[in-house]
Amino acid sequence: MLLNLYRSLWGYRGFILGSVKREFQSRYRNSLFGALWTVLNPLSMIVVYTVIFSQVMRARLPGVDDGLAYSVYLCAGLLTWGLFSEITLRSQNMFLENANLLKKISFPRICLPVIVLFNAGINFAIILGLFLGFLLITGRLPGMALLALVPLLILQIIFSAGLGMILGVLNVFFRDVGQFFGICLQFWFWLTPIVYPMAILPEPIRHLISLNPMTALMQSYQNLFLYGQWPVWSSLMPMLVVGVLFCVMGLRLFRQRVGEMVDEL
Repeated sequence: MLLNLYRSLWGYRGFILGSVKREFQSRYRNSLFGALWTVLNPLSMIVVYTVIFSQVMRARLPGVDDGLAYSVYLCAGLLTWGLFSEITLRSQNMFLENANLLKKISFPRICLPVIVLFNAGINFAIILGLFLGFLLITGRLPGMALLALVPLLILQIIFSAGLGMILGVLNVFFRDVGQFFGICLQFWFWLTPIVYPMAILPEPIRHLISLNPMTALMQSYQNLFLYGQWPVWSSLMPMLVVGVLFCVMGLRLFRQRVGEMVDEL
């Protein structure tokens, strides 16, 4: 199955790359600064978080006497959460948004999730590059531990893509799925230690938050960028297992319903 999937994607690589390019260009068409906005938007976010939290609010992490530590902590969580959020939200609507394309053109439908991943990856790469530049300028760039960023991102993409595939197929048949997940995502964000550190939570709440599969991932990113620490890989195994299950379930659901989706659309 995986070999056939790879062959289908490789055979339509021109279609995938062309779609990614068109979407990137259309996003900033007729704007004065064009693609420069892909740099200005995340750059402004990093500057705002750094100035507001480190200089104006004087926010500090417990036990860390460093003015910029909380800004780095916050950016590490928000930027990587943004990747998860973009993949899942875009995936849940990918078949609905491309309904006309699905009806008129014959191509492997699995190309659409790949296009979503490519677009999200390009946006995140720009944001990550700016964040790493900020860490370099402030003398906070992690050392060899930065290599751990690659497996962390792969793990996150597996989890996000699998969940997004399930949501995308279900949303074709049950439109309430997309609305419901948007609400769930807001609660999920605040139940993940991104804005607050786990250390400030009471022990019973901390135990519940630790059951969240995104908790260990966010903490790994934060410890990596803030302290230059390697992730505790064993803590990420539950997320890997769930992510693989999501991918298997998503592909199976897609293969079973792909014929019915066009009629439903």
